Amino acid sequence: MFRGANDKGSAGPKAGIEISMGDGGALGESAASAQSVVVFEDADHLLPLMRSVCDLGLGAVDGGTDFDPETVLAVLISWRADPELQKATLAAQHWPVIFIAEDGGFESRLKATRAGVTAVLIDPIDITELGSWLNGFDETRKPAPSIVIVDDDVILSELYAAVLEAAGMYAHIVNDPRQALDAINMIRPDLVLLDIEMPNVNGLELASVLRQSRRNLSTPIVFLSAERDEDKQQAARNIGGDDFISKPVDLDRLAAVVRMRADRAIALKQIIESDSLTGLLNHARFKERLALEMERSARTGSPLSVCILDIDKFKSVNDRYGHQVGDKVIQTLSQALTGGLRRTDVVARYGGEEFAIILLDTDVAGAAVVMNRIRERFGEIILNGAGEAFSTTFSAGIAQSTDRAKANDVLAMADARLYQAKATGRNRIVVG
Repeated sequence: MFRGANDKGSAGPKAGIEISMGDGGALGESAASAQSVVVFEDADHLLPLMRSVCDLGLGAVDGGTDFDPETVLAVLISWRADPELQKATLAAQHWPVIFIAEDGGFESRLKATRAGVTAVLIDPIDITELGSWLNGFDETRKPAPSIVIVDDDVILSELYAAVLEAAGMYAHIVNDPRQALDAINMIRPDLVLLDIEMPNVNGLELASVLRQSRRNLSTPIVFLSAERDEDKQQAARNIGGDDFISKPVDLDRLAAVVRMRADRAIALKQIIESDSLTGLLNHARFKERLALEMERSARTGSPLSVCILDIDKFKSVNDRYGHQVGDKVIQTLSQALTGGLRRTDVVARYGGEEFAIILLDTDVAGAAVVMNRIRERFGEIILNGAGEAFSTTFSAGIAQSTDRAKANDVLAMADARLYQAKATGRNRIVVG
């Protein structure tokens, strides 16, 4: 029986199977998590699947028991538990549904689509892919799109900004098109909303200027114009426009189009810039992001700390248990980091078993507290290799950015502290 939102006669959630990551990283009975995934699976596969969800830092609830619908992030349903997708159809009316399919053929996916399923994973599932989907459902982890509005009309630009901010976006106004390039290069927005009819520099000219830089080639541009001629609208798209909104502007459509285009741009950017094993930022993009955040830190005077960490004796794990288990260790640490840090912090797989983190608005003392908490919890997670239970640890070095420091200088300082941590016994954090 599917319970929860549709069990109107229930007096409230009952004590069913609910598991989460405890302080020691072990599975056990717990109070309701802030966000949980409801899991439907057969008896032989239920607990392993729930453990996988918990490894991602979320609570897992057995779908065969009553649950609090207010805490549900998503519903995870296996083909073994719901071969006809009846539960999926019902659950999809209330929450995002991830269906674990026996095969990934077109007919299977079409059936899932008709049931209202959001995502299909193929059995056995890729835990990193599952984590990426669940993170995408978590509104608290979704970055608010950043939009630059370029319009010489002060009143209209402020109106557009108010509409976009009411829809959950950050809006930055530029009324002088000659200042737009510098503003866009500094802000690195997810989308540019650009008026075509402006004096001195029109929107088409400005779009061409933006597209001359590779860093702005993929930034979506949505044009605003009273132009009704379809050929001229197409010419605007040929220059580099992604969409066209006619004046007078329908404000609801403005918010919907900008949000849709910005969300797609963010999702595509995350795929391109992500490490394939963990879903975290890759090395190159991390260094770009660090340089950008250090510029902001110097400009605002807010502290910024950088942490580089490395899994202790990782070669021994690979040699003893094999590279597949080694990959699982890397994924587990990735999940521990994303679950233990704020959504504003920046996490990357720096290379091999090495990770790098930018802790915004945080000095080294605060960063050490956060990273030590994650280090202790990670060291208590029980892993499995070739039927043998084991645990592992990491060492880390932390450095704080200064006004005149370059990104490579801060990385070198953090790396030197990491070397100290390794040399003095491992499983520790050194700051400086």
